[in-house]
Amino acid sequence: MSKIEGIDSAMAFIQDRSLVNSIDYQFVMDCLKDFRSPRSKLSHLLHSNALIRVKKGLYLLGHRFKHTPYCFEMLANLIYGPSYVSLERALQIYGMIPEHVENITSVTKKGSKDFRTPVGTFIYAHCHKNSYSIGITTKQFSEYENPLIATPEKAITDMLTIRRGKITSMHQVELILIEDLRIEEDDLTALDLNLIRSIRDAYPHSSVYFLEKWLTNLKT
Repeated sequence: MSKIEGIDSAMAFIQDRSLVNSIDYQFVMDCLKDFRSPRSKLSHLLHSNALIRVKKGLYLLGHRFKHTPYCFEMLANLIYGPSYVSLERALQIYGMIPEHVENITSVTKKGSKDFRTPVGTFIYAHCHKNSYSIGITTKQFSEYENPLIATPEKAITDMLTIRRGKITSMHQVELILIEDLRIEEDDLTALDLNLIRSIRDAYPHSSVYFLEKWLTNLKT
């Protein structure tokens, strides 16, 4: 059982049964089923901040009770999906941009949407369904948390197509990647051109076309 002094018995049971910090309504109700009024107990746990309501049906263990630091990338997958973490957050995770990124931006086949929660803002940008599934991988943040995240190649193509819109020259690509995002040339030459071509072929876009041409020149 939990060793936190004075912990509510219901919260102790939830904490012991959960493997990760994010839990859903059904899990909570199953843990509270032996209480006289499970819903009243849930309300009490929320009021005392033992649990944090992220959105309807999705909760986090409160700060006192979390197993590990919150995995916001895993939470982003759960809040709205199907989706994968991409854009600036993915590039930061890979160490490709120097800035710290506060908000987590994900990409989805569904409509664009923002979620403002007690633990941060989660932004979802729409991409075409044909290119959605190409260039997605998983990254392990803890033993039980392996969220979907864009590969470096997909994160960059998402940056160009979603953030920058229509690009009309290789020079524009260079300015964005080198000057604006400050990505190192070594990181750019390490990108997989075949993957970028697969993304381009799935959903032809001028930004990806000029990215592929510019990278080809950079690698030669």
